[in-house]
Amino acid sequence: MKVKASLSPLPALAALLTLTACAACLAGKYPITPAELAAALWGRLTGSGGFSERDTVIFFVRLPRVAAAVLIGAGLAAAGAAYQALFNNPLVSPDVLGAQAGAAFGAAAAILSGASYALVSASAFVSGLCAVAAAFCIACRARSNPALTLVLAGIMLASLFSAMTSYIKLIADQDNALPAITYWLMGSLAATRINELRFAALPIAAGLAILMLLSWQLNIISFGEDEARSLGVHPRRVRAAVIAGATLITAAAVSVSGMIGWVGLIVPHFARRIAGCDNRVLLPASMLLGGAFLLTVDIFARTLSTAEIPIGILTAFVGAPFFVFLIAKRESAG
Repeated sequence: MKVKASLSPLPALAALLTLTACAACLAGKYPITPAELAAALWGRLTGSGGFSERDTVIFFVRLPRVAAAVLIGAGLAAAGAAYQALFNNPLVSPDVLGAQAGAAFGAAAAILSGASYALVSASAFVSGLCAVAAAFCIACRARSNPALTLVLAGIMLASLFSAMTSYIKLIADQDNALPAITYWLMGSLAATRINELRFAALPIAAGLAILMLLSWQLNIISFGEDEARSLGVHPRRVRAAVIAGATLITAAAVSVSGMIGWVGLIVPHFARRIAGCDNRVLLPASMLLGGAFLLTVDIFARTLSTAEIPIGILTAFVGAPFFVFLIAKRESAG
């Protein structure tokens, strides 16, 4: 396995993320020039000037949305990279253990009951955590190959939660609840505001911190459990901690943005080509590239048509062909 220890890709990726964030602040139905953006930011920092309609759009609509895209994109990409290293499989993603399906059920149930947006997010977050916890409890009872059992349990629970979500859609009010559930499941950053961003920031930051602290142990585990034990690394403990961190990230991200797929699958592959396979560099590279990727997709979601396109649809348009390419590449290599 080829490992690069250089940090040289990170400054370039950070610059790419910064430029993409600036472009996202400018893009939209309300026209804002780079000079106006710079003036608004400078006025906010120095406390000079008034507060115009332009400032309202920048600080209360676009900047929270940009921050959410960066946070969610970075989190999902890092979680995907960690799972791919943990299971030594480039075709796994953050939803492999049922976190997204569980969160979808929690959100659908809350919407059906007429809960507020904050309660919908909280319900999705808790339900996503419960789904992965259930999969982990099932895997803990396995005496042999717990990693495979964990994945199979995640697939089974994801199917179960998806079925329950479908039942909720079946009995939901077709005029109000059903459209809200359907739109939530397609994924969007349109409703993201400061309060929602604060709700997701802490668990995502905690999850990212866990993954970064364990990045060197992920390098060792990728060589096999026997080699890891001989080097003083406990695979079960590391696996549990990585799953906990990735689950926090995935559940928090889905709870505020809805179902946004494929980010955690495709972004780590691009990051691996740029930064190599050393998880100490791959994880931050995936974060920066994931933030830039989701920002770019969100720009297209806002500007391609008069009605905003749900971001989950666009990521699927990008991710599905890339997934087919990965499968074909693995088959040809085998």
